[in-house]
Amino acid sequence: MVRCLLSSIRLSVLFVATLMICGKMHAEPAPAAVTALLVSDVHFEPFWDPAKVPQLAAAPENGWNAILAGSSSPDQAQRFAALQQTCKARGEDTSYTLLTSSLDAMRAQAAGARFITISGDLISHAFSCKWAATMPNAKASEYEAFVVKTLEYVLGAFRGEFPAAAVYAALGNNDSGCGDYKMDANSGFLTAVSKPFIEKLSPAERKAAEATFAARGDFSVSLPAPFEHTRLLILDNIFQSKKYQGCDGKDDTSAAKAQNAWLKSELDNARQRHEKIWVMGHIPPGVDPYSTISKMRNVCGGKDPEMFLGSEDLANTLAGHGDVIRLAIFAHTHMDEMRLLAPAGNSSAKPVALKMVPSISPVDGNNPAFTIATIDPATATLRDYRVIAASNKTGLDTKWGEEYDYAQTYHRQTYSADDVKALIGEFSADGGAKSAESQSYLRDYFVGDKSAELTFIWPQYTCALANTSADAYRACRCGAK
Repeated sequence: MVRCLLSSIRLSVLFVATLMICGKMHAEPAPAAVTALLVSDVHFEPFWDPAKVPQLAAAPENGWNAILAGSSSPDQAQRFAALQQTCKARGEDTSYTLLTSSLDAMRAQAAGARFITISGDLISHAFSCKWAATMPNAKASEYEAFVVKTLEYVLGAFRGEFPAAAVYAALGNNDSGCGDYKMDANSGFLTAVSKPFIEKLSPAERKAAEATFAARGDFSVSLPAPFEHTRLLILDNIFQSKKYQGCDGKDDTSAAKAQNAWLKSELDNARQRHEKIWVMGHIPPGVDPYSTISKMRNVCGGKDPEMFLGSEDLANTLAGHGDVIRLAIFAHTHMDEMRLLAPAGNSSAKPVALKMVPSISPVDGNNPAFTIATIDPATATLRDYRVIAASNKTGLDTKWGEEYDYAQTYHRQTYSADDVKALIGEFSADGGAKSAESQSYLRDYFVGDKSAELTFIWPQYTCALANTSADAYRACRCGAK
């Protein structure tokens, strides 16, 4: 009798414990998907009304809205057209009107965004020329201060619209204190501009970022809750561009080598700590198919294709850490594109999915666009994304709507390395671009109808999507020899 009673008690305790465990499990479901905004190439134009530039230069960044929102100068259009001609600008960048329209659309479409990424080129093209034309008597230090203030203004505009979201941004080739594609490592400019980029980080992360940002514009940050053990590594990879020069106009590869060493160290440490990593920069690694074709590079005759960067080091570093990196975000082309980074000669290694983000700037004749991402916080995998595009290039009477949804259009469950690899494989096999998926890519990669342009070079273009080295691209284009 006693033995039976004890057995019953044990069973009751086990039953209660089981209920408690199940209840705890039920009370703590997996975290819901996280929404994020992916933005790039804002190219904000503070010179839109040249008469206002002296006011902007004299005012603090938080006073710019009042100036920019004020009535335009009577001769604004004529003066801006003359400025564009003087600086040989190829198109118009993002005006105050377009910027505010973009931010309004982002808030309407993704009010609950947990974080925002801006993958470089926050300021307009030909910035130094436009400054010199409008402020001819200014000192060099005043130009640098105006660049910093413009960057502060753009970042502040995003933070003002999304006060609950973390805003992470990378510097692009235009975001420099001494000219396009020019930058000095360990410079006063990088120290000065670091504040708006890292000021919202936690104290511990901000302290570490102060040193790496001042060195090369790089830093590391933990993605916000509910992400766990997930970090974003941000690069100012202007130093790796084939066009890069120091502010003195001289070539120098030392900063690029130091940047790759820092990145590899961060990725190796993440592997040891079992962390999940996103990487963001501005200029993508790999082949530039448009320049390769437009410059008629005889790739099959032994010429190398045009590359975005000066070496393949960044591509190799990223591709060698596919087990750690969940996503790489780049931009620079102003187009909505896919890429895959795969280790050369190692088909069994896990590749890296790379997403290229379309631009807000309409400088290439495109309509502005941004991307709303849906992310699994448990795995840091990009599940889906939607591209939201503008109905016109001006921000005036502009309607913003969905251009396409990745999962619905391409019938994929995630934008993971495996799914992107399979999708690019389908593109490559479809040499005539006849499939529904290929046709969708042709239609959507550029916001505006340029499908005929890409159709003409489709086989050459698709070779660049997963063949990031010159040799691999040549083998795809010409056949292995």
